[in-house]
This record gives sequence, structure tokens and C-alpha cells, in this order.
Amino acid sequence: MSKPANQSLEDLSRTLRYNILKMIYEAQSGHPGGSFSAIDLMTVLFRDVLKYRPENPEWPDRDRFILSKGHAAPALYAVLAHFGFFPEDQLKTLRKMGSPLQGHPEKNKLPGVEASTGSLGQGISIGIGMALAARLDKKDYRTYVMVGDGEINEGQVWEAALYAGTHHLDHLIVILDHNGFQLDGSTGEILSLDPLAEKWKAFGWNVIEINGHRMDEISRAFGQAVKNSGKPTLILAKTIKGKGVTFMENNNEFHGMAPNKEQYATAVKELGYA
Repeated sequence: MSKPANQSLEDLSRTLRYNILKMIYEAQSGHPGGSFSAIDLMTVLFRDVLKYRPENPEWPDRDRFILSKGHAAPALYAVLAHFGFFPEDQLKTLRKMGSPLQGHPEKNKLPGVEASTGSLGQGISIGIGMALAARLDKKDYRTYVMVGDGEINEGQVWEAALYAGTHHLDHLIVILDHNGFQLDGSTGEILSLDPLAEKWKAFGWNVIEINGHRMDEISRAFGQAVKNSGKPTLILAKTIKGKGVTFMENNNEFHGMAPNKEQYATAVKELGYA
């Protein structure tokens, strides 16, 4: 797809949703629901917030982004391709044998992937290591970690949250894609997270609550997080699983299911690419 400089965030996010849909349909495998709930957040992050150089992915002063909810890899791949880390025609190799675009991100297989993820609960711990490294090296880069609802059932998440708060890692920013679902059902039914914001605040975090599909709120939250000092930040983004395709929205069947031919045609039309 072309990348017009004046493309709005909303239009860019729609383009990325279409690319996610295409690669999952062609693979007949993948996780559309959580990829669609996260993509608006990732669109703003990669277009307007992160410091990086696609031509030099290991640039030492780059900001780091860790997709801890690794099953949303199609969203990460769509963003990385769009912003020049690898050719967009490589997206059609998702989950194919020998492709670097596997079902979960693999570091050293694909430019722009900072950590191999998929075993849920580990991303914040990895991010803490990167944030500590920046502090020790007197570097100014920030580390961003995206986690999911089901993932924060993991005890390691809360150990990491306690550590980051205790050590005032203000260059660590965690984004919670709070879509209310996990693999087996709603988070409320499986393991309630409430009161969620209060839990993170009690662990010493700066918490910003937003609508994760409002571009103005997302942009403002990242701006506030960057200015924050003395505490790590959690951006608690309320999202809709499957956002952008009506039959997928809040439909947990599409947690890890590819659309069939008829569903794909409907989704393409809804996204404006028919």
C-alpha cells in the first residue's frame, strides 16, 4: 500500500486493519480479534511517538516496543511493514514454513522485533531490563510494552509491576489493550481484574485511562506518559475486540479464528476495500 504523508491516523489504521485481515485470511490462521483491538494504539505509537530508524533497526538510541501479547503479531507485522522495516509483500507469508513472520514474533528473524514473545506475562519483565539498561547507560530512550487482558492474570506481571514502581522506572510505559476478553471467555468470568486502575496505582504507577480507539485520546496519553517523571506509566486503553469489522466485534470466536471466504468479503467491504 502507498503511504501518503497526509494520511490521517484513522485512514492509516483502516489500511493496517485491511493488511491484517488479508494476511490472516491468506494464512487461514491467526488472531484477528486482539490484533484489531490493538491496532489503533500501535498506529499512533509508530507514526507519532517512537524514535526508530527502519534502515538501522539496532540503532542504540531507538525507543523499544515489546508486543508482550505476542498472538497479536499480525498487527505488529502490518505496522513494521508499513513503516519500512521490511517489504509489504512479505506479509502474505504469515505463518508459512520458513517465513520470519511466524504466529508469534521472533527476535533476530525480523527487523524491528525487540523480543520473542508468546509465553504470556514476560514482556514487562523484559521491558524492565531494557529500562534499567537505559538508566545504567545514561540513555534517554523509552521502552513501551503492550499487554493484554488475559495476560495480566499472570503473577509475573504483578511482580514486574511492583519492581518497576519500587524503582521509579519512568522511562517504562505499559499499554494495556483492555478489550475484556481472553481465549476462553470474558475476563470478568474467568478472573476479574477490577478495580484495575487502582491496582496499578497501588503498585506505584502513573495510570492514564483512555478510549483505545480515539486517536486524540491515544495521542494525548502518549504525550502525558513521556512527560511523566518518577513513576512508570500504565496506559489503560478500553478497546473492543475485533474493532472495525462488525461481526468480529466483541465476538470471542475470532480470538484465534480466520474468516472464511464469505466473511472475508464482508470484512473487506466494511473496511472500504471492496
